[in-house]
Amino acid sequence: MILQNLSVLNFKNHLESSIDLIEGINCFVGNNGAGKTNLLDAIHYLSLTKSYFSKQDALNIYNDQPFMSIEGCFDKNDSKQVVQVAIKTGSKKIVKKNKKAYDKLSNHIGLFPLVMISPTDIELLNGGSDLRRKFMDTIISQFDPLYLKKLIDYSRLLLQRNALLKHMLTNRSFNESSLELYDEQIAPLVNYIFEKRNEFLNNLHSIFLNYYKLISNSDEEVSVVYQSQLLEGDYLELVKQNIHKEKLSPTSLIGIHKDDLSFQLSEYPIKKRGSQGQQKTFLLSLKLAQFDFMKSALNFKPMLLLDDIFDKLDDNRVEHLMKLVADKHFGQIFVTDTHQERSSQIFDKIDVAYQLFNVNKGTVEKIK
Repeated sequence: MILQNLSVLNFKNHLESSIDLIEGINCFVGNNGAGKTNLLDAIHYLSLTKSYFSKQDALNIYNDQPFMSIEGCFDKNDSKQVVQVAIKTGSKKIVKKNKKAYDKLSNHIGLFPLVMISPTDIELLNGGSDLRRKFMDTIISQFDPLYLKKLIDYSRLLLQRNALLKHMLTNRSFNESSLELYDEQIAPLVNYIFEKRNEFLNNLHSIFLNYYKLISNSDEEVSVVYQSQLLEGDYLELVKQNIHKEKLSPTSLIGIHKDDLSFQLSEYPIKKRGSQGQQKTFLLSLKLAQFDFMKSALNFKPMLLLDDIFDKLDDNRVEHLMKLVADKHFGQIFVTDTHQERSSQIFDKIDVAYQLFNVNKGTVEKIK
């Protein structure tokens, strides 16, 4: 799978840009704020129908323009496939593949997968549990469409169940049988999502440990621990055991929306005990493990997006990453950097096919 061409119109600080891409490394160089990362985000839209950084699509429209569009031409299995994303202020987002709009955006997820490595990944360690659930869900959804469907159904039923709890609390009229109607629908969804998350993390963990040992060149004890109420028992039984607490709560207390991941160094949270270097190694190892896992699950290589890694990672980590690039471990790669000469030297050293684009105030020009 190769992204051959990327075109953006009124997207963030890009008024209009169109570039042809190669199978190897495509590197965008320029000053901070020039619009390099925005091009990676455009690719993220083509893959997952949304921004990697912003929750509100309208914020990504250029200045006071009424709309934005992103188009990508892919070569997948020797077949040309064109993906278009269009967002108009005040209107529903439209995503098309080969000029046919999706009825459900979820049907697009997994067709053009990617892995993104960004400085903002530190929020996986420091942010709320919703970010770590999103990390799991984004990966699993790209190779298991049924998982995504069940996750959407669960979210819908959970909102309805919460609304009922709030109504009963406000009116002081608790009705357990009304909740049971929701719980009977929720239980099979919870079981499926829990099993898939647990299976995913069990498979990911050994890959992650291998990468951490390779990059850190140490025997430090690190782990990714899945935390879920479902590890303690059956969903319906747990709900019954906690029903007295829910009488006083406006939200559901049991379910996979309470799941979390604990990132540990010597059995302590790495965000508290780990140095900056250990935290960076942990996150890089986690994302590289994600790539390997997805490559195995999909039977082809996802795109790899590397945002500002040469500035944010030290020489040792960059060296290990570039060795993998030189060994053709990855497929198509997109990189951003603030120093053209540095990028050229790194890529020339490992003898890989690459091209450079200069990005300046939202304009893109090929320079090699």
